Amino acid sequence: MNSSSLRSNVWLRSSITRRSGEDAKMNPFDTAIQDFLTHTAMTCGVLNHPIRVIADLYTFKGLVLVPVLWWIWFKPSQRGEWEREMVVATIASGLLALAVFRVIARYLPFRMRPMFNPDLHFNFPSGGLDPAVLPAWSSFPSDHAMLWISVAMGIFLVRRGVGVLALLYTAIVILLPRVYLGWHYPTDILAGAAIGVIITWSMTRDPIRTRFSAPILGWMQRFPGPFYAVMFALCFELVTQFNELLVLGRSLVQG
Repeated sequence: MNSSSLRSNVWLRSSITRRSGEDAKMNPFDTAIQDFLTHTAMTCGVLNHPIRVIADLYTFKGLVLVPVLWWIWFKPSQRGEWEREMVVATIASGLLALAVFRVIARYLPFRMRPMFNPDLHFNFPSGGLDPAVLPAWSSFPSDHAMLWISVAMGIFLVRRGVGVLALLYTAIVILLPRVYLGWHYPTDILAGAAIGVIITWSMTRDPIRTRFSAPILGWMQRFPGPFYAVMFALCFELVTQFNELLVLGRSLVQG
């Protein structure tokens, strides 16, 4: 183990020791929901493995929602230009949500994930997270909630019916399992979702949306090949939440 990794592990252990008592003071809202879910996990154990798989795979997250944006983009419509502006604004909102999460997670007080908190006496059916790395990531707010509620909200603003389904899918399939498995507190999810809604609502307002979407659509008309190549790569990174780039960046920093 190199000195950087050793220092990181020492910092993690000291952080857990220092903050565990503080994190154990859950609010009644979080306690009631997670108590119910952990009892459900014990009585319906057959669900635990499928839920872990669903929570861990990109297939059940961005690979469901992002293709809906592509469908909106290519579907013939009398409001085609406006809808494409909204798709651009939604993708920009998702990227902004991830950036805002990094800032919030860095500067707000640290909150340990429930599954890693030794002072919480819940039996979470946890899996899929690396305990050597992720305790350093604050539980609050949920980056998944910020990103995918942001995207689902953008879909809702364009197509109400499909958008309702997208919001329900995000809440039930993407976010609820993260509470069920102890990866987040319910308030982490609610806060992240609220931030995601605010970001998308703001970015899709006419004065803001038209300012940055018009040049992008103009680029599409002049250079369709490079435009769609970049959009494909960008959507791929959005689906994976830039995970591989983050791993690459950490490996470069740690040497």
